[in-house]
Amino acid sequence: MRNTLPPCGPQASDRRPGRARLAVLDDLLPPPLPEPSWSVAESAWPEPGPWPRTSADLVAAQEALARATPAPWLPDPSGVRMAAGCFVCFARGKTGRGQAGDAGWAGAALLADGRLVDAAAVRGAAGAPYEPGLLALREGPLLEAAVRALRLRPQVLLVNATGRDHPRRAGLALHLGARLDLPTIGVTSRPLLASGAAPADTPGARSPLLLDGEHVGYWLRVRPGVRPLAVHAAWRTDPDVAATVVLALVGPALTPEPLRQARRAARDARAADTRGP
Repeated sequence: MRNTLPPCGPQASDRRPGRARLAVLDDLLPPPLPEPSWSVAESAWPEPGPWPRTSADLVAAQEALARATPAPWLPDPSGVRMAAGCFVCFARGKTGRGQAGDAGWAGAALLADGRLVDAAAVRGAAGAPYEPGLLALREGPLLEAAVRALRLRPQVLLVNATGRDHPRRAGLALHLGARLDLPTIGVTSRPLLASGAAPADTPGARSPLLLDGEHVGYWLRVRPGVRPLAVHAAWRTDPDVAATVVLALVGPALTPEPLRQARRAARDARAADTRGP
């Protein structure tokens, strides 16, 4: 299979990533939809410069983001019509915190009115080992490159990371939204620092996640008898908006559909690169 995935990560984070398409995904996608009147595709991607490359620089950026007061985003009363998700994975078989230079694959997927209309994947290198509160050093450039590779800008972006549930109230989901100028929502399997009682075992039930008394997200029950999702307020979103949007985007699986399709794109890219002859 012809490989058209450009490198990204720290070694290329100061360059605008090009279009990144994976041939096996193109075969699975329907023809692109004509640009709808309600899309935000006409808005150009911002050019915020390179990601922080050291822990000190990242902490300073997070502290500044936590103080920012962007206008709150609310979904249209008719619902979210154009939503995307992004996800990163690394080579199989590795354990522990990882290290700088680990091979990684990031996927992004875009749904319009519940239909998958675009998916992209990029290959790159992790910028650092995993450190709680510093995930942006490891995954930020990869995720940004994957989202920028989508043909259209979504109305909201789901990120497999936390937002306000963070030691400086500025996790990767929030940071990525600020860089891309997109409302974002974090979706994870567990909180980072926040805590809260489990919600009722009823689809749609939620219970607050609190961090030092601040409401930063929800436990959200999507399926009865299954562990709830941790849903995080992030860039321009509050916990209630986050929970409402995530619940609306859940399909047949536990994971919200834009995030599930992004995970599939990343894992398909990894499989294509690591498949033996």
